[in-house]
Amino acid sequence: MNIGEIARRAGVSRSTVSYALSGKRSVSDETRRRVQEVIDELGYRPNASARALANGRTSTIALVFPPAGNHYTGMQLDFIGSVVEAAAAHDYDVLLSPSGADSDRSFQRLLGERRVDGAILMEIRLEDDRVDHLAELAFPSVAIGRTAHPEGSWWVGLDHTALAAACVHHLADLGHRRIAFVNRPEQLLHAGYESAHRGLDGFTKAAAERGLTARTYCCGDDAASGRACLEQILHDDPATTAVVTLNEAALGGLYGGLAKAGRHVPRDFSVAGVVASRWAETVTPQLTAADVPAEEMGRRAVELLVERLDHPDAQPRHHLLAPPISLRSSTGPAGGIAP
Repeated sequence: MNIGEIARRAGVSRSTVSYALSGKRSVSDETRRRVQEVIDELGYRPNASARALANGRTSTIALVFPPAGNHYTGMQLDFIGSVVEAAAAHDYDVLLSPSGADSDRSFQRLLGERRVDGAILMEIRLEDDRVDHLAELAFPSVAIGRTAHPEGSWWVGLDHTALAAACVHHLADLGHRRIAFVNRPEQLLHAGYESAHRGLDGFTKAAAERGLTARTYCCGDDAASGRACLEQILHDDPATTAVVTLNEAALGGLYGGLAKAGRHVPRDFSVAGVVASRWAETVTPQLTAADVPAEEMGRRAVELLVERLDHPDAQPRHHLLAPPISLRSSTGPAGGIAP
């Protein structure tokens, strides 16, 4: 079914049908009604290419994320799912692009051929060439995360600095004096991943402020790495009584390592972190955590991008979220004695 058949049945020209669909020129209410009746009768839906030619829009946005090794974490999948669902609510399709650098041919093709109207960027780095490149092209984009210099850009971020610090203060208030930090993998820290750097900064500053003995560790995004990391923590300082983590993929391994070492949570050892609530609630005992609002962040990123597409002259906006610590069962007084 095509515009020509609609025009024949409605008794109008092809161009009139096109104008009725695109709104580029006015047509009478009667003509528009007659065209719409035929469209409804035939179940016609213009294809994406036709829509793009008619209104300059593809009704598609890109979700751009760099390769993350041999698998994606539950947190990353939560963000991807939230963006897809929010985009659908605004009648946008999502094109996933596991690209990154501005030299990447796939990423360049995505932009150069205007396959999408705008882009949402995940896994932001403090110095991120994707953000810079899109800004130079004036290509509409929104970042989930923020660079070292986020001024003048559109983004939705989580205050990892404040949240990691809040975990430290919670543990210090419970009397813990020797704590460790379990970060994301070392290669991500070296690559400048924003969450890893800002979380580390919040942890170290808060630990120093409270006069705690603190050690920091990078950990792979899997349970085996979590167990190995916990073993290293207890090897380096057997008197450690608490851990703060940003690594939800290693969480099960951390718990497994504690069980293997004969440390009961929370009687002998406390664990807190910054992870999505559904991951915090899958471990036993459930994790005391700043719950990452992945669904809200994905929705807000899509809303900002739609706003930017609908209002190209709008001033840049952003959202910085800092959810409270949800107290669950994984933290308790150091040594089982109230502070």
